[in-house]
Amino acid sequence: MSSYKDKKVISIGVISELTGLSERQIRYYEERKLIYPERSKGGTRKYSFYDVERLVDIANKIEDGMQTFEIRREEMKKADIREKMLRGQLNAAFRMRK
Repeated sequence: MSSYKDKKVISIGVISELTGLSERQIRYYEERKLIYPERSKGGTRKYSFYDVERLVDIANKIEDGMQTFEIRREEMKKADIREKMLRGQLNAAFRMRK
């Protein structure tokens, strides 16, 4: 069962109010592949509470002087590290079974 934080149910207008970011900024972060909203059948962007946290984090990093490509690269490194850790844990678990 997924957490309520993962459910994409919040409109871009509400996200803008919650984060203090303009709708234009939010769309720009989507273009830069920093955030991934879902689309309704009518094409409306839908975000989650996790996305709210992510957008606030992005805004803080940009305010601190980071560029969007640096933020994306940082996220890709984190994902790579998580993948390697998971792979290592799976390999260790299978070795223990032998």
